[in-house]
Amino acid sequence: MLRINESTTKNYGILHKSQLMLLIIFFISNVVWAQIEVPKKPPETRKDNVKKIIHGVEIVDPYRWLEDQETQEIRAWIDAQNDYTHSFIDRLPGRERLKQRITELRKTDRISMPFERNGRYFLTKRPADQDLWIIYMRKGLDGEDEVLIDPHPMSPDRTISVNLLDVSKDGTVMAYGIREGGEDEVTIKLFDVDRRTDLQDELPKGYYFDVSIVPDKSGLYYSRHGAEGSRIYYHTMGSDIDADVEIFGEGYGPDKGVTADLSEDGHYLIIVVWYGSAAMKTEIYFQDLTKKCPIIPVVNDIDARFVPSIAGDKLFMHTNWKAPNGRILVVDLNKPGQKHWREVIPESDAVIERFSLAGGKLFVNYLENVVSRVKVFEPDGKFVRDISFPTLGTVDSVSGQWESDEAFFVFNSFHVPTTIYRYEVAKGDQEIWAQLEVPFKTDIFEVKQVWYESKDGTKVPMFIVHAKGINLDGANPTLLTGYGGFNVNLTPYFSATAVLWVENGGVFAMPNLRGGGEFGEEWHRSGMLENKQNVFDDFIAAAEWLIKNNYTNPSNLAIAGTSNGGLLVGAAFTQRPKLFQTVVCSHPLLDMIRYHKFLVAKFWVSEYGSSEDPAQFKYIHAYSPYHNVKQGTEYPAVLFITGDADTRVAPLHARKMTALLQSVTGSDKPVLLFYDTKSGHSGGRPVSKQIEYETDKMLFLFWQLGMTNAVGY
Repeated sequence: MLRINESTTKNYGILHKSQLMLLIIFFISNVVWAQIEVPKKPPETRKDNVKKIIHGVEIVDPYRWLEDQETQEIRAWIDAQNDYTHSFIDRLPGRERLKQRITELRKTDRISMPFERNGRYFLTKRPADQDLWIIYMRKGLDGEDEVLIDPHPMSPDRTISVNLLDVSKDGTVMAYGIREGGEDEVTIKLFDVDRRTDLQDELPKGYYFDVSIVPDKSGLYYSRHGAEGSRIYYHTMGSDIDADVEIFGEGYGPDKGVTADLSEDGHYLIIVVWYGSAAMKTEIYFQDLTKKCPIIPVVNDIDARFVPSIAGDKLFMHTNWKAPNGRILVVDLNKPGQKHWREVIPESDAVIERFSLAGGKLFVNYLENVVSRVKVFEPDGKFVRDISFPTLGTVDSVSGQWESDEAFFVFNSFHVPTTIYRYEVAKGDQEIWAQLEVPFKTDIFEVKQVWYESKDGTKVPMFIVHAKGINLDGANPTLLTGYGGFNVNLTPYFSATAVLWVENGGVFAMPNLRGGGEFGEEWHRSGMLENKQNVFDDFIAAAEWLIKNNYTNPSNLAIAGTSNGGLLVGAAFTQRPKLFQTVVCSHPLLDMIRYHKFLVAKFWVSEYGSSEDPAQFKYIHAYSPYHNVKQGTEYPAVLFITGDADTRVAPLHARKMTALLQSVTGSDKPVLLFYDTKSGHSGGRPVSKQIEYETDKMLFLFWQLGMTNAVGY
């Protein structure tokens, strides 16, 4: 609960003479919230109690019927759940004031990092007064932004969006994707930039990894994932799509991804095969297109991750082979055999997060104790300089062309909005090219990194954000979030949610759990497969540390996670239900016994394992949230979030878990489902709908933690 004190008045600019009025507002607001009458009984959900013996263990699945979202019964159930959720949320006071502040934070001019083709800069922007991102082109750095593709007329409800995929070397042909709602699948169109019209070529709606237009614009390469797996195709411009030639991929199943990319000059086609999302093994092939040579392997017999990028006849590879923290090798494509490989950037104590090539230089992104560093090297590995940043934060990959002196990169942090820098490679000069203007007081924020001990004694870092001068009295409303998987690094980033939370007296906490890549491949592997429980232990230990160090207490502690992070919070609250007051669980994986049977989940077997394997079944069953819900346990308040258009993580997880938890919980705290029939894993909402969604979510959290948004802006 937010309290009015001397530090609060100092930080938020509230005059002492107005403290009494704010205290009255605060008291009245909480009394009103306490008196809200809300329905206690959720909608009835039929049970079918499917039973199956798996590796000698009886698995009871009472809500198997909720897996098929197209039946009339399930559609009626979804409508009833949404009505039930809004019967709570719509009665809460303060919605309009909260929505106004969220609108101020989110309805601002947004711009993407540009890329240049033949003096033309291609980018996407979302003006503050628009709902969707628009594709633009700028002639020269100082030219006017010209609209190429505006998705607003494509759908009355603003649920169709576009994304920029590739542009020909001369800047005259552009490939872009059209996405319906939040689906991962897109329709790919080709666009004549000068004539401002679509070409007849169109790739039908599908799951595409990439598309590359050849320099002379005679065709394009693309990777499409289907039921049998990923395949690389070549499309000749002006021809029928059915005549497209399969280039590579036969024999690789749906558990593997296959991607292709062209070198900057169109000389080489680079093909990458990754063995599931964990990428425990990667294969790399190339083809010399000028000589029409056969496809030649660079690496296909090493159990390690390789990420390639090409400059001239040199192939640079970031790998964890014999280097858990990463190193960079270079391969001469005229002599691609392993005996000719050469190390240019050795492994160090800092983790190599990624690398890029621009302006004849090698840019290497390091993580050092989860803080971004970028170093510039010559192609032979000779150090050139560091790129400096204004404060602790995150920098994305440096983007540019090998033969151009110009590059761009993005920097942001919890209290620093997204800032795009233009970088002159030869001189090392940098300047702000674009900056997100957000109305908030950056100087009230305090950002710190702490270290705590997990269950097995492992030291884990955590970022904590709050207003300066906050009282450590154990009663601060705290939002704890995390991820812990797929080698994903959680570094400081700008978040409107975090800003709003801190403005209202809260503490925002983000630990760097095992399963991520913050400390290299060993850190990743210590949180995957049979070690997955370590991730949940790290998260629970973070909560316990916040409580022990007087930041909060269980009645003021909320947790939130999305996707793999949804699995994280699902496991956390089923294992330690009394540790948390409330949970927001978005687009989650929860039924881990059956997850691999749906959509693209076979990609994730290398990360989680599969219940079809007896040994893996044992540890998966031990933590699977859906299978560890117990009758009569007093669970915290939970808001599940998903939608029909989630074609990555099947929304059946949230549906089944909602029904189960509503049926068995022994507490009077609500279990709600927010189900958007047009949104999905990747969003898909126009910004106006994002604001509505964020308002509902934050209102739920404020309500459950007894907060009031009477001050803070």
